Amino acid sequence: MSVLIDRKLCARCGKCAEVCPGNLITRDASGAAFLKHPEECWGCASCLKECRHGAIAYFLGADIGGQGAEMRVRSEGPLRYWRVERPGQDAVVITTDSRTANQY
Repeated sequence: MSVLIDRKLCARCGKCAEVCPGNLITRDASGAAFLKHPEECWGCASCLKECRHGAIAYFLGADIGGQGAEMRVRSEGPLRYWRVERPGQDAVVITTDSRTANQY
């Protein structure tokens, strides 16, 4: 699992690079974030959670979502909307609430 950073949507704030535990996110001359070696991404989602601009998306491996699958997360307060898209299939949206997500 890895992430893809859309440089067009990147706000150039650098928050994703600050939270990456592997120091894998760097910035180009314009300040836009990118992964120099995406194959080394741990898939921890720290950057995805930090980005408030929708510039970062998960890319799932064939064992999880199939080739070409993409996951995007959008936050609205305590709510997170996890949208998984696969080529040729309807998108799946899962909503979680951080206030109750860890309750058993």
